[in-house]
Amino acid sequence: MKVKLIVDGGAMKPGPAVSQQLGPMGINLGKVISDVNEATKGFKGMKVPVEIDVDPKTKSFTVQVFSPPVSELIKKDLGIEKGSGKAEEIKVGNIAFERLVDIAKTKMPDLLAKDLKAATKIVVGSCVSLGVLIDSKEAKQVEQDIDAGVYDKEIKEEKTEPSEEKKKELETFFAELKAEQERKQKAIEEAKAAEEAAKAEAAAAGEEAAPGEEAAKPEAKAEAKAEAAPAEEKKA
Repeated sequence: MKVKLIVDGGAMKPGPAVSQQLGPMGINLGKVISDVNEATKGFKGMKVPVEIDVDPKTKSFTVQVFSPPVSELIKKDLGIEKGSGKAEEIKVGNIAFERLVDIAKTKMPDLLAKDLKAATKIVVGSCVSLGVLIDSKEAKQVEQDIDAGVYDKEIKEEKTEPSEEKKKELETFFAELKAEQERKQKAIEEAKAAEEAAKAEAAAAGEEAAPGEEAAKPEAKAEAKAEAAPAEEKKA
């Protein structure tokens, strides 16, 4: 019996996914978790696919670890925990193209790509949804550049490490972009807070005016009665 799971590298914890499948067979869950954590400790901070092959008769098992998803490898390279959530508006990183070639080489057996160029383009596609820039450019632009042959040299030579100069350029570019994104976000939040405050003030003003309106009603009735009195006297 094979049990497939996605676990936190080096930090798998007991849960229903494991206990419901392995518990009834009398498998030592503590040992399963311990062995999985040992096998995946090199992928700490990432989601890792694992397969537990169990022999119900002997109650023995083996753990097979697969390469983490492309998105997890990109996030680890950038040192971020999650993607943007608003990929079009907010960028969370700026990765060198060479690093994507390295990831493509790692994931090649799983990507069903005919060559490294095709595999790299698949990896670049993951940057689109994560909100990650590549060489300070939008990932969609880099996809077009790959098709146009702009990165043929890097792919052909299987370059996996950018120069120190390029690293600094990418870091500087992203630092400035991040600061600008934060300024825009702060302005949006301040405008929203001001709008909510204005609405609250208007609502409070309306509530204060209401009792005054009620108080004016008896006065209006008295005035109407006074105006009607002369007419009644004439009739008499």
